[in-house]
Amino acid sequence: MLILTKAVLALMIGFIIAAIFGYLFIPFLKKLNIRQSISVFLEKTHKKKEGIPTMGGLIFIIPTIITIIILLLLNKIEFSFNLFIVLFIFIAYATLGFIDDYLIIKRHNNIGLTEVQKLIGQTLIAVVFFFIFLKSGREPVLDIHTLGIKIDMGFLYGVFILFVLVASSNAVNITDGLDGLAGGLSAIAFLAFGIISWGSTWIVGSEDIAIFCFVLVGSLLGFLLYNTNPAKVFMGDTGSLSLGATLASVAILTSHEITLIIVAGVFIIETVSCLMQMFVGRYFGKKVFLMAPIHHHMEKLGWDERDIVKLFWTIGLILGMAAIAFGVWI
Repeated sequence: MLILTKAVLALMIGFIIAAIFGYLFIPFLKKLNIRQSISVFLEKTHKKKEGIPTMGGLIFIIPTIITIIILLLLNKIEFSFNLFIVLFIFIAYATLGFIDDYLIIKRHNNIGLTEVQKLIGQTLIAVVFFFIFLKSGREPVLDIHTLGIKIDMGFLYGVFILFVLVASSNAVNITDGLDGLAGGLSAIAFLAFGIISWGSTWIVGSEDIAIFCFVLVGSLLGFLLYNTNPAKVFMGDTGSLSLGATLASVAILTSHEITLIIVAGVFIIETVSCLMQMFVGRYFGKKVFLMAPIHHHMEKLGWDERDIVKLFWTIGLILGMAAIAFGVWI
């Protein structure tokens, strides 16, 4: 009962702070003229979204950080290397996304950091992650706890961590294209990993990581008050890069990297649709989809944006429940 109470309270606190913060923060973004620029490829379907405030990821990032600091000061959670790593990734990737959003706003177009610049930033953060990970006493071992499989990867584990962090952060970034889509899927994913983290009792600070996840879920729900259709604010790269990388870091720290594939199923499908479009277009000169990622393809087919989001949320929820069963119960 105590575990359930902590989870509910963490979620509730995150929600309340984010809801209040969003109400005050969105007018501030408008005043500073921090507004979204729409891609030329989406002018027909998303023209009405031109000028809506962006960098809304701060609505769930700042409340989450504030809440965790308060809980630490009140000794409600314990500070550990693992919690530090999660917070580091959360803040570092948010900063990288913030720089990207800032450049987009400054240039008044949809071009921020180049792909190479983003990759360099993501790589440097991943290297620091790996260093702290080893300093905490962890070993470079791929541990599929549910199946009882352990693979000592040595230095290749650093490459593996880089791939997981970069892939996950970019996957959420790609998915962030419809009102409430990435935010809702992320809330579901972190709810699943909050439960999985709590069950990962062999990991130091597992309960504290779980509480972080629940606080973030609450903050995301507060953000969704303003991000669901019709959106009053967009999360921007500030939010999407941070969410994807943080989700990956929790999966790595709790030795549930394989479970991440299930939880992030929709994000993976979105990313694969983009890769397929690029590959077939470059080598065969044809299109697989009317537009990638796949949610834009469905828009081009005439689907209502809200129906696409509800469908993807449903799939994400089913995958999240399956991941909990795989990672905790079975």
